[in-house]
Amino acid sequence: MADYQDVYYHSSDGLRLYARDYPCRSGEQASAPAILCMHGLTRNSADFAGLARHLSASYRVIAVDNRGRGLSGYDSNIANYTPATYVQDMFTLLGELGIGQVILCGTSMGGLMSFMMAAMQPERVKAMIINDIGPELDPAGLARIKGYVGKSRPVSNWTEAIAQAREINEIAFPDFTEQEWEEFTRGLYREENGVPVLAYDPAISRPMNDDDSNAVPPDLWPLFEAITDIPMLVIRGESSDILAPDCVATMREKKPDLALADIPRRGHAPTLNEPVSRLAIDQFLAAL
Repeated sequence: MADYQDVYYHSSDGLRLYARDYPCRSGEQASAPAILCMHGLTRNSADFAGLARHLSASYRVIAVDNRGRGLSGYDSNIANYTPATYVQDMFTLLGELGIGQVILCGTSMGGLMSFMMAAMQPERVKAMIINDIGPELDPAGLARIKGYVGKSRPVSNWTEAIAQAREINEIAFPDFTEQEWEEFTRGLYREENGVPVLAYDPAISRPMNDDDSNAVPPDLWPLFEAITDIPMLVIRGESSDILAPDCVATMREKKPDLALADIPRRGHAPTLNEPVSRLAIDQFLAAL
């Protein structure tokens, strides 16, 4: 039996979207603080399954499928595959669920969305957990991501799917066990007629390659500087090729109270299931 409730809602432009709603297990659902978990570019709500189960002891946890991912609808207008549109979808979801103030937890693209949401409606954001992303992106990592998103070859079985996921992502998870690779892959693919298929619209890559689009914001420092009064934890994989050490140093200069956790043996991006990640998140939330 699932430990979450399925939430289907419609965006302002009529697309049917999906999220998982993990109720607070303390029984205080109405008064429990809410945490909104937002995934990276090619991922979905399954990324936060472990963390959501952990945090739902004291919090209500909402994990989303952005449009074009997971159980959310695919958009026929690919120009909508940008963080600006996703952010509007998140505000629609919060309104649908009647959630006023929220703690944001964003991985990679979800972190960029967190910056934007906090700058747009700072009164609604109690705190932020930012997973392996900053106001500027390391060009090396961005080039790597552009090299595979929407370009993966089809697979015919789960063995091939696991091998492909490992080929692309082993740089980030050098110590994954076979079981962890299988769990990771089953969160990235879904099964159609017995065949694994990537659980995202390949078209999400097209705005990234359009120099005129807003799919990859070039400079979010003005947004970051506008939200430095909001409590923030940054989690960084020690070998990340997206969040450079120099970027983190500048973030700490601009926000001296920034909490930081470096995750060993991780690239972009930590799963947030690592003991070091969990400890950092628990301590950060307890301090609020």
